[in-house]
Amino acid sequence: MADRATEKAPVVERTGVHGTYPGPLQKLPDYADEVITKVEHDLVITGNDLAKVQEAAKELGLEETRQVLRDVVQIHENDQNFPIQVLQSMKDFLANDNILDNPDKYETLIAEMRVEAALIKDDSAYPEVRAVVDNTDDPTLPCSTIRAWTIGIIYVSAGVLINQLFYIRQPSITLESNVAQLLAYPAGKAWEAWVPSREFKLFGQTHNLNPGKFNKKEHMLITIMANVGFTTPYTTDIIFFSYQTLITLGTNFIGYGIAGLTRQFLVYPAHCVWPASLVTIALSQSFHTESDLPVLGPFKSIYSTTRLKLFTLAFFGMFVYFWFPGYIFQALSFFSWLSWIAPDNLNLATITGMNNGLVSHPTDRVMHFPMITMSAADFYRPRATGVNPLPTFDWNVLVLDQGSSPLVLPFFFWWNAFIGIVTGAFVILGLWYTNTYNTGYLPINTPRVFDHFADYYNVSRAIDHRGIFDPAKYEAYSPPFLSAGYLTVYLYFFGIYTCVLTWTFLYHRHEIWKGLKNLFRRRHNVLHPDVHNCLMSRYPECPEWWYLLVLLASIGVSLGAILGWPTYTSAGVVFSGIALCLVFVVPVGIVNAITGFEITLNVLAEFIGGAWNQGNALGMNYFKAFGYVTCSHTLRFSKDLKLAHYSKIPPRHTFAGQMVATLVASFVAVSILNFQMTQIPGVCTATQKDHYTCPGINQFFTAAVLWGTVGPKKVFGSGGMYTALLVGFPIGVIVPLAVYFARRYFPTQRWLRDIHPPAFFYGSIYYAPYNWSYLWPGVVVSYLSHIWLKTRHTAFWAKYNYVLSAAFSSGVAIAAIAAIVIFFALQMQHVSIDWWGNNVVAQGCEDTPCVRHVLGEGEYFGLRMGEFH
Repeated sequence: MADRATEKAPVVERTGVHGTYPGPLQKLPDYADEVITKVEHDLVITGNDLAKVQEAAKELGLEETRQVLRDVVQIHENDQNFPIQVLQSMKDFLANDNILDNPDKYETLIAEMRVEAALIKDDSAYPEVRAVVDNTDDPTLPCSTIRAWTIGIIYVSAGVLINQLFYIRQPSITLESNVAQLLAYPAGKAWEAWVPSREFKLFGQTHNLNPGKFNKKEHMLITIMANVGFTTPYTTDIIFFSYQTLITLGTNFIGYGIAGLTRQFLVYPAHCVWPASLVTIALSQSFHTESDLPVLGPFKSIYSTTRLKLFTLAFFGMFVYFWFPGYIFQALSFFSWLSWIAPDNLNLATITGMNNGLVSHPTDRVMHFPMITMSAADFYRPRATGVNPLPTFDWNVLVLDQGSSPLVLPFFFWWNAFIGIVTGAFVILGLWYTNTYNTGYLPINTPRVFDHFADYYNVSRAIDHRGIFDPAKYEAYSPPFLSAGYLTVYLYFFGIYTCVLTWTFLYHRHEIWKGLKNLFRRRHNVLHPDVHNCLMSRYPECPEWWYLLVLLASIGVSLGAILGWPTYTSAGVVFSGIALCLVFVVPVGIVNAITGFEITLNVLAEFIGGAWNQGNALGMNYFKAFGYVTCSHTLRFSKDLKLAHYSKIPPRHTFAGQMVATLVASFVAVSILNFQMTQIPGVCTATQKDHYTCPGINQFFTAAVLWGTVGPKKVFGSGGMYTALLVGFPIGVIVPLAVYFARRYFPTQRWLRDIHPPAFFYGSIYYAPYNWSYLWPGVVVSYLSHIWLKTRHTAFWAKYNYVLSAAFSSGVAIAAIAAIVIFFALQMQHVSIDWWGNNVVAQGCEDTPCVRHVLGEGEYFGLRMGEFH
């Protein structure tokens, strides 16, 4: 299989359940038409894909077929992405001993199983992967070229420069890496056309300034460099000292070292799909695919539009449409039509309001950019549960981030998350309406922290001149209070951590054990014998010890920074933080790789770090950096390793690309940060004339003092105000156990297989600041894509679904760049469009958050002065 060729066989046409498709010129296999039709339907496979495996199926013997199916059943037994009807057919086939004794009587069944086994062996078992990922490779395509490295480094430098420059501005602006992917194509084609072809030797190898046609491997290498390089270092929120470069490099490369060591768990296995990577591949394929066959689609029509043409039309369509909900008619974005009926009705706005306060007051509003990542403070303003069946007409609102498109993430995720967010809504409403924990005095759904005067918590009133917790000042001021939405988020966050550990032990322990046994073996294509591993086996692998050296070196750099400067903490934060990451990285990574959503460790890191470093906010922050940030980096690097794996980029080229891009980005980000801190007058002050007020950093400081200086012991410890929320930890164990035993006792209830407890808990942590209105549209769109369209018009869905998602995301990204320029121009001139379609989104409680109980002059709620410590 490793020697698969890319040549094209002569074809003839055949009509199947999903339309006309080419098949091998040779006579079709001697399977009954009903077998082919059943396989197409069960496997959600296009006729074109089926034709490719028919010849391979002829060569499979009965015993080999059974062995392939045994492996499939073991690996995909609890895989919600794998078709349940196919899995059950395989189980029935393997359980029938009569097949071995009388194979002639089961010719039709054997034929079907041989086709299914050949498909899984020769291609991906997932229609999502087959839709965009080639199961062939051309090893002669140049990848690590001067062209790719030059464009990649320039784009990484420019991207992180812009992101870091505007990170501390209000509002902040972040460019996503898909901008680099989109712009890399014209840059590569321009290089192809204008740069002369000249060979030269470098480090003993021959290179060419212009190696010919700009190809998809070069394009993907540039994209991977942008993926890892566009992110501003998290540690810039912690430090502004001379050792920041060491800390930045340490946290980045620790994540990279762990990512390389977890490839056996998160990259090589076929069930680790990493759904978000499919959009990136689809965008690349739309530029580089030469053959584009017509497909049968809705309304029994043949659709011959190429992927590139669809991408172009959808891209420009979204680019134009962006301006209507984003600037001209903002009610299309926040379509809180139910609350418009009575804007000042407290109950109506609380339950149905979508985004009160997200945009500024109508007299100050210029433009909103939901898809440009705003500062933390900007997104802390929605204060309602958002129960609304028709909440938005804006793709920006529907897609909360680049990887969460409902056209990409599987439907079972959206459905489970929606059940979770509905459950969370009842918890929030119960807390707020009963005034439990005094939540009735506060906005219902915000992650801001308040004092007992219902004002934002002023941390300076609880610390001394050194920034250290002052018990006397704290007792003379106030404990911290949280909204009903924020309390619910903490409850479900505590639950999701124990849930993901329990869930992965129950359903993925065999894969984890297999990965542990195979960790330092070289032949991953033998250990994971799917087609993509076999194709990648022709390239030299990066041995684990390379990544181990990177990990050890980055730990050394981190220790040098922690111990060499006055960080007021010990080396233990490095090792304990990494230990936290190692415990969770595989369970969280498996869930992320299968479902597409990431369970972040920030709350757990704050909880443990604050309890361990009681009174030391800086120590808590370092623990958080080495526990949460390194794990997040690991997952991002792992996703890119899978992206390179699917794209057949040589592993050592990927290694070099990620290392260089991260190194360049780290130095650029730190340099820009130092420029900002030393050359911008009044930086990080509320009156800075160019709005470089550092809202995210200030909010980070507030959180650091609350959970590091004040500490979680006072909040969640014995006798603490919110101790009861710790019940989330045992609930997180109970829920997956209940699902596990329910599935064992009721094996015929297929709907139980679609229950995914981590996704359920994830739904409820959408609150504070988001709400029901942000998640519900994704359920509808995902159903139309992954259930209705994929099963009825598979070929149409396979050809266009991911390209459409890539086009929408790219259109928004480029429109956002244009909007930046206009935003600043209009802001300086105080220009806005003042009409009902913009003003209605900020009426009544949608503008100023409403509360159930209002304090009188001089009153405060909660414990009396002197009763809290």
